[in-house]
Amino acid sequence: MSFTPIVDESKCVGCEECVDVCPVQVFEMEDGKSVPVNAEECMGCESCVEVCEEGAITVEED
Repeated sequence: MSFTPIVDESKCVGCEECVDVCPVQVFEMEDGKSVPVNAEECMGCESCVEVCEEGAITVEED
């Protein structure tokens, strides 16, 4: 099973919490927004979802 993290750029405020909490470095900051640059590494733990106060991140099962 694989997972796909999705960032809603309209909700992302660039706090970098998801970058800090992700155990497999899925996210990087680009132009002040979080981008899932290593989406294939996502383990589906949803730590990013839990830490995102703006509700900008979802994780879908593929």
